[in-house]
Amino acid sequence: MRILVAGIGNIFLGDDGFGSEVVRHVPVQQDNSGVRVVDYGIAGMHLAYDLLDDWDALVIVDAIPSRGNPGALHIFEADHESDSTTATLDCHSMDPAAVFASLRALGGTPPYTVVVGCEAGSVDEDIGLTEAVARAVPRAVHAVTEVIAGLRSRSPAVERQG
Repeated sequence: MRILVAGIGNIFLGDDGFGSEVVRHVPVQQDNSGVRVVDYGIAGMHLAYDLLDDWDALVIVDAIPSRGNPGALHIFEADHESDSTTATLDCHSMDPAAVFASLRALGGTPPYTVVVGCEAGSVDEDIGLTEAVARAVPRAVHAVTEVIAGLRSRSPAVERQG
């Protein structure tokens, strides 16, 4: 089972840097465990190219729009069916839908994807997370390790049908 964990976000926009902060703390075994953890920041095209490799699953760690509870975690499966099918190559966007559209334009197919998202408190120009979102980092690290464990317990064939 090959799993790519992608931290995404802009560290110069406050809580938008959540994904980058979380992946800095995700424990990674150095024994070629099949799990790769990468801080993609705002490099959406880099992620799209990396997804051309044969990954069984993708875990995206990102800030999500607030629903009134900054710091709340939401873990869900990405819906690739509702992604835009417009084939555009966008080298400066880290919107997951744009990344998946770029991947399709390059001839690839998105793997089974789980999102670990945290409701943002502020995405104003600022370096550092708000207190509520910073408190969510350890919980998100734990959630990522649990998602990885769950994915590893599933069959790769099941993941590809996702």
